[in-house]
Amino acid sequence: MADPKGFLKTQERELPKRRPVPVRIMDWKEVYEAQDPEQLRRQAGRCMDCGIPFCHHGCPLGNLIPEWNDLTWRNEGRQAIERLHATNNFPEFTGRLCPAPCESSCVLGINQPAVTIKQVEVSIIDQAFQNGWVQPHPPERLTGKTVAIVGSGPAGLAAAQQLTRAGHTVAVYERDDRIGGLLRYGIPDFKMEKKQLEARLAQMQAEGTRFRAGVEIGVDIAWDDLRSRYDAVVVATGAVVPRDLPIPGRDLMGVHFAMDYLVQQNKAGAGDTVVNQLTAEGKHVIVLGGGDTGADCIGTAHRQGALSVTNLAIGIQPPSERPMHQPWPTVPNLFEVSSAHEEGGERVYLASTVEFLSNEAGEVRALRVAETEYIDGRRVPKSGTEREIPADLVLLALGFTGAESERLDEQLHLPFDDRGNVSRDEDYQTSESGVFVAGDAGRGQSLIVWAIAEGRAAASAVDRFLEGETQLPFPVRPTDRPLAV
Repeated sequence: MADPKGFLKTQERELPKRRPVPVRIMDWKEVYEAQDPEQLRRQAGRCMDCGIPFCHHGCPLGNLIPEWNDLTWRNEGRQAIERLHATNNFPEFTGRLCPAPCESSCVLGINQPAVTIKQVEVSIIDQAFQNGWVQPHPPERLTGKTVAIVGSGPAGLAAAQQLTRAGHTVAVYERDDRIGGLLRYGIPDFKMEKKQLEARLAQMQAEGTRFRAGVEIGVDIAWDDLRSRYDAVVVATGAVVPRDLPIPGRDLMGVHFAMDYLVQQNKAGAGDTVVNQLTAEGKHVIVLGGGDTGADCIGTAHRQGALSVTNLAIGIQPPSERPMHQPWPTVPNLFEVSSAHEEGGERVYLASTVEFLSNEAGEVRALRVAETEYIDGRRVPKSGTEREIPADLVLLALGFTGAESERLDEQLHLPFDDRGNVSRDEDYQTSESGVFVAGDAGRGQSLIVWAIAEGRAAASAVDRFLEGETQLPFPVRPTDRPLAV
């Protein structure tokens, strides 16, 4: 146990300060300042080392949270990163990007604010990188078996690292010009600077993982050809088909999917020349969708110099405290103020977009919105409440509907379920022998921590398929669900 009286002596959550808004919107660096080590140690000391640590179940990776909280409190950073890496390949990603379902499950959260698990996690890995404790772990022997990973997001990278360390020769294929998937081009730098990704990719390359960027499977190499070249294939292409809003005016200039907008800014931030880049500079921006992608668009628009930013959500505003029907240790739906929301703009709930309105040039000039009302469980625009909101740029951040299916269906004849995901069994294997699916491509849109957990589990299944047995951990199965209502 950490400090036996820690949760009694320190009863409040202490988080690192965010840089002042007027300062941080002038650059693309991460928003948080370094946390005082003593403050962090106090927070780690609040962990009660519960007899039944529900945080283990709240985390799909089964992170050994009480153990590395204790080691952090004892200033044993090197041992802490060993325990953290035992279950999580990429804590530098989850510690910055995961919404931390482990904290919703924290037993201390029954009557106090939960332990700042996520912040302790990211501090452990940052200290490890700073001190050179993150070293390559190449395999002791090679099996002679080959594996292709298609997609270089968190699921693909986790599967690749596990399989490489098991001794297989692994090649990761990515259709974008750089490795990283949505970690590279979907996450703004103010949430995670790309130096974090580069450091981990350097470790993976030193271990023997091979990266093939700029190669689109299904176009540059046929799926069935890839299958014939490798002993096993892991599909980790994500759920990248965006949810559209088919209402009048959808085809107007200035109405775009959020991910198109974010990808272009990330490419520009990497030093690329983006022709006709979508930008919020000098524009009235409306973001449709109240999730993380919408918040990413809000923060990006502020940094690009938007005249105004309005965020519309069709549903009701969530409560600020855990509601009775979402008791501990479930993951509650709460009203959250992210760093992007702090930076300005207006958030409007119960707003149904009815129509995109155009000017004479065929560009969007406004949205016609109405108040949302619930009829027989459906959300519909309330008649007589319509109004217009000026808009020069509209970003659709409405989530994703599943994996891209056309070429997988045509070339490998893989079936898809009714949710748009690639069908698979409990060992992550599809109907095509030797072809496995990990992450959002098989699960649907989900959290980064689930992607890593599925990548690790799929790697275990692939290793067993190739070798007849495996020593790799198998943390989750496709049927597993988080503690949520």
